[in-house]
Amino acid sequence: MGDTAITKTTTAGPVTAAGPVTTTGPATVTTAATGAPGSCRPAHAAALPMAGPGVSPATTEPAPGIPPAARRPSTDGIPSGPGIPSGPGIPSAAGTPSGPGAASHPGPPSATAATPATPTSALLPPPRRAAGPARAEGAAQPAGREGRGQSAAARPGRADGEPDGSADAATTAPHDPCAHGFLPERPPVRSLIGTWTRLDAMARAAAVAPDREAAVALVERAHRAEELAALRQRVSRLSLRNAEAAAMRIAVIAVSCGWCGIDPQAPAAREVADEAFLDLWAAIAHRIGHDQFVALPTLALHNWAPERKPRRHIPIDQLARTETLVPIVRWAPEGQPLSRLDRLMLAATRLEAHGIWLFRLAETLAGRSPDDSSTPTALRRLVRVQHALRAQLLAEAAELSAAPATPQQRAVLGALAGQGALEPPVLQAADAVLGIGARRLREGRRQLLRRHLPAQHRAWLSAMDRHCAPVRTLAHRGGPDAAVYREAQESLIALRRTYTALVQAAARPTEAPLTRAA
Repeated sequence: MGDTAITKTTTAGPVTAAGPVTTTGPATVTTAATGAPGSCRPAHAAALPMAGPGVSPATTEPAPGIPPAARRPSTDGIPSGPGIPSGPGIPSAAGTPSGPGAASHPGPPSATAATPATPTSALLPPPRRAAGPARAEGAAQPAGREGRGQSAAARPGRADGEPDGSADAATTAPHDPCAHGFLPERPPVRSLIGTWTRLDAMARAAAVAPDREAAVALVERAHRAEELAALRQRVSRLSLRNAEAAAMRIAVIAVSCGWCGIDPQAPAAREVADEAFLDLWAAIAHRIGHDQFVALPTLALHNWAPERKPRRHIPIDQLARTETLVPIVRWAPEGQPLSRLDRLMLAATRLEAHGIWLFRLAETLAGRSPDDSSTPTALRRLVRVQHALRAQLLAEAAELSAAPATPQQRAVLGALAGQGALEPPVLQAADAVLGIGARRLREGRRQLLRRHLPAQHRAWLSAMDRHCAPVRTLAHRGGPDAAVYREAQESLIALRRTYTALVQAAARPTEAPLTRAA
């Protein structure tokens, strides 16, 4: 053909050009020197050994279905893929050599490597461009459904009720009591929306009902209006955070009607409680994965809100400690002072917020040897924390004793106390560390108290029972370390007595102030 340049494009073979060719498009380009047809090689494969006679030449066509970051060829026998960062002599995510030690190819100086054609590139969004070593990591990380490198559940600031993803953050991330104890991760929902406003209104009306018969009449009226059946059909659409808010309203209605000690799925419960309400109750329990939620952890820790709008950067335990709290569902009518039941629930919430240090010390003592030098130090700090919690309860006692109380509210407290449903989670955490419950209560009684906690909280307490067993051996020893351990046990016993006195003051109206327990 003489000096005429011949260009041939096929789907199976490379593109051959006589002379230097420069391209930046998505096609695969091969170059050859002038007058040397047939000796073409891919531009990015110049560092690879030439194929001998009888060996098929190396092709740059990637296999379909492989991400672009995983299709880079290896250089000098060094594997490259999504987990290999760019370095000297290794192509980066863009296909160009990175670093001064990159292998050079014998083509013309103007020839540059091209990005391989990707059949599925239209289906995958391009990775983020980053500078420096993070460039290869950005290319190796696949883009999520939101077009970002992380899932919707892992993005900060995402509300569980938002419809941008089906997974809830609380169900995917493990629970960390060191972050906020057993408090919810976010402040509870103040008011429900849509059809669930009927449940919100029903809970508020049942809480201020003069007696149980009036509360039961509210439930029966909602059953006849088919409101409970409509709510039952919408339980599966609730996010986990909104389902927990609905569970708190269900708990308020159940204790107001005197149904706190029944199993909604038991056949005998149909003879006592409203059938449609039991169906809604069981559906909510299945949605949150917790059957025995009618207790103080739900009625207190999910029934509070700061009086003023909080700043977003305040942790929830600090928010509950420093801000003025108001109940979402009041046991006292609107416009009247908070009742003793309201103040008892808010006191339990603040007790959990102040007890965040107890959870952190429990993690410190977990797995420690009793002979470790840090064990007595952590126990002394635990004593100080328990003294602070007891002082917090004593400070709440004056306002609680001066608050009004009705016979219906005292009946609610009596029913909850009879079911063992008024045990604060922070006291159960201290019991798991120091083992007071194992000595003074039988194991069946301990599990009876824990059944009102969610499964992840019960699992954490069971882990503390096992991991803090070496520390509890100090009870059978002598010496200064054993004395510190017994002091921690005595301070926990005093804390329990102070809380019991606070509950008794709320259940039985009396003018006498709360006495300081020994």
